[in-house]
Amino acid sequence: MSHFAKLDANNVVTFVTVGRQEDDGLEAELSERTGDVYKQTSYNTHGGVHLLGGTPLRKNYAGIGYTYDPDRDAFIPPQPYESWVLDEDTCLWEAPVPLPDDADTVAYVWDESSTNWVEVV
Repeated sequence: MSHFAKLDANNVVTFVTVGRQEDDGLEAELSERTGDVYKQTSYNTHGGVHLLGGTPLRKNYAGIGYTYDPDRDAFIPPQPYESWVLDEDTCLWEAPVPLPDDADTVAYVWDESSTNWVEVV
């Protein structure tokens, strides 16, 4: 099964639909038939890696609100915080401060006002 993201005039994803895997050229067919722009996206691609070992497609699976960047040929999620920076390789946003080493046993949330991780008490 293939997935296709519908883009608005600003390349923002407004809808994701499913198509048949065997339909080569469905991206162009959808765009031509509807007059909208569709880009194929892979449910198994995250951060430029195909989770099942296949070929990654467009860095990330598209979700509503994601932006398609034609120069990178990538889907980029919305920026979660003003201070976070885009990783050019994964097209994912990263905090300017790494998550503490004990995050596997202690819960943290991002505090934008201090631009740091704060332990959840």
